This record gives sequence, C-alpha cells and structure tokens, in this order.
Amino acid sequence: MNINDLTIGEAKQLAGMFSPPPSSLVGCAAQQRHPMLGRRCLIRTYSAGVHIGDIDYIDGMEVRLQNALRLWKWEGGGLSLSVIASEGIKGGRLNKTGEVYLTNAIEMIPTTAEAEKTYAKFIEK
Repeated sequence: MNINDLTIGEAKQLAGMFSPPPSSLVGCAAQQRHPMLGRRCLIRTYSAGVHIGDIDYIDGMEVRLQNALRLWKWEGGGLSLSVIASEGIKGGRLNKTGEVYLTNAIEMIPTTAEAEKTYAKFIEK
C-alpha cells in the first residue's frame, strides 16, 4: 500500500483506527459518567478553600457548583471534612456564592441532609 495512493475514504478509515472513540474523550462525555455529578458535595480545593454545592459540571480537577456556599471557618467535626460533610458543624462562618467554578478540586464528599441543616444556621447575610 502506498500512502500517496489512498483515497479520502481510505484515509478516513485509517485515521479512525488510531483515534479514540468519542465516549472516551475528556469533557462533556466524560463528565456524564462521573459518580459525583448531580450530587450536593463538600469540595476541597488545592488553593481556593472549601465549598459546598450542587455539582453540575466536572472535567478532571475542574468543578462547577450551583447553590454554592464557601466555608470560611467551622467548629465541630475536628479537622475531618468527612465528618463535616456527614454530621455538619456546631459553629462557623459560611457565605452564599451562588454559582462558582473551581479549579484544582482535590476532594469531593457528598453531604447529608443532617449536615446541610447545620450549615443553614451559619450563613452570613
């Protein structure tokens, strides 16, 4: 086979043998399969702190939250964000951020209804 003699159809077929299938590409197709997509989670980032919100987009370490809160400080739960996501806080400072796009998200922990009730008490107006 001489590559210079290939037809366009043969070149497309050859290219298809070396291209990944569309479902394996990063982005929209990949984010649909992420187990945290659509869940309310506590998100720890590398440099932007701790946020709580509804995840509506994930692409690698990039996350977009809706109905988001920024957790500035907390009491109770010790240093474990897992406990804060499951049991909540006894005191603290949160503010509403609405929609927020985070990069370098390094931890996503689903929150419970019990924990969410405690956050509501400490949201600054």
